[in-house]
Amino acid sequence: MYSLLRSLLFMLDGERSHHLSLNSLNLLNRLKLSGLLSQPLVDDPVEVMGIKFPNRVGLAAGLDKNGEYIDALSHFGFGFIEVGTVTPRPQPGNPKPRLFRIKDAEAIINRMGFNNDGVDALLSNVEKARFNGVLGINIGKNFDTPVEKAVDDYLIGMEKIYRRADYMVVNISSPNTPGLRDLQFGETLKSLLENLKKKQQELHQEHKVYKPLAIKIAPDLSATDIDQLADTFRQFELDGIIATNTTFDRSKVEGLKHAEEQGGLSGKPLASQSTKVIKRLVEALDDSIPVIGVGGITDEQSAIDKIEAGAKLVQIYSGFIYHGPQLVYEVAKALKEHQQNQ
Repeated sequence: MYSLLRSLLFMLDGERSHHLSLNSLNLLNRLKLSGLLSQPLVDDPVEVMGIKFPNRVGLAAGLDKNGEYIDALSHFGFGFIEVGTVTPRPQPGNPKPRLFRIKDAEAIINRMGFNNDGVDALLSNVEKARFNGVLGINIGKNFDTPVEKAVDDYLIGMEKIYRRADYMVVNISSPNTPGLRDLQFGETLKSLLENLKKKQQELHQEHKVYKPLAIKIAPDLSATDIDQLADTFRQFELDGIIATNTTFDRSKVEGLKHAEEQGGLSGKPLASQSTKVIKRLVEALDDSIPVIGVGGITDEQSAIDKIEAGAKLVQIYSGFIYHGPQLVYEVAKALKEHQQNQ
């Protein structure tokens, strides 16, 4: 059924079909017809960052930026759902068109630019959701906030989401917000993490509950970059790292339609690059901080590769667009069997 639906949706431009798909899922959910596409939840509990996840497969941030579709998406067997990236103030994002499919490579290029309705709108949607599973909230900075003041936006985001998030993610790796990736390096990163960890401890004391803090990093990093990041992450005792975001690299889609569009590339061509970063990062961390693997998971083996590289959990986004809800079940089942065979 999904292959037929995808054929119809892919006749529309990327962003229009994205919204049509999600709004249709919401309609099916309201009509209690989600069973038409739902998938069973694979029972494969694992504890990561102090949280017990029902299974190892999550939805990556970006699909549901405003937390509008949480209940509809909860029918597809995800062990956890991450919403966002959300910013303190609403912003429209970059001019359209800004989302492009590269069908022959099972890839997507986006330059969305953190388009979202703002953190207050997201929290209102989260409050209305009936979902009782693990929910991550991914936060970013507004496009017009200077990079040197980015920490202010992240602190606002943390304070607002703390009560509702099971874990928090700070996105410093989107390629579509100018200067954002500069936050991944040197003293700038250390200053940012110092402020974030201080705020986390303050919120812990205020709310009497500890919420894990993770950082999402880019795939376009050298081995030296990764080693330096690992040292800094260990120094500040981060709770988790999400590896990776989208890439600037076009080598695996060169010559294909839309390959020259500006933005971050996700999907199948990112798989090996992301896995390579995960492997180096886990080794550099000496397994001291859990890594969540994301990037190019389009089948069972690409997910297993992430786990074998050292990831504790995985997330899916572009693969979900190309292969549908069944991919979630297939990957979760494969990872359970893989763990049992170890």
